[in-house]
Amino acid sequence: MPFIWVAGRGLKRETVYMELVGEGVAVWRPVEAERREDGLFRILSSPPDETETWMFATGSVVRCEEKTFSGGSKGLAACERIS
Repeated sequence: MPFIWVAGRGLKRETVYMELVGEGVAVWRPVEAERREDGLFRILSSPPDETETWMFATGSVVRCEEKTFSGGSKGLAACERIS
């Protein structure tokens, strides 16, 4: 996994999945997030353009849960905004 270095300590970046709003069906976008020491994630990515609305804004701290997506693949899905 890649690391970023801030103030002398490594922060782990991971891919989490963000649900898109207003799509009519469940659509999930892979986004980059920073795993915090408390197990929560801070969203680092931004929507690619103004036509895509994410469930949580860039910079939000979220709780993630493992989710099985259609097709059987698994990943961490952002499920609750903490701050």
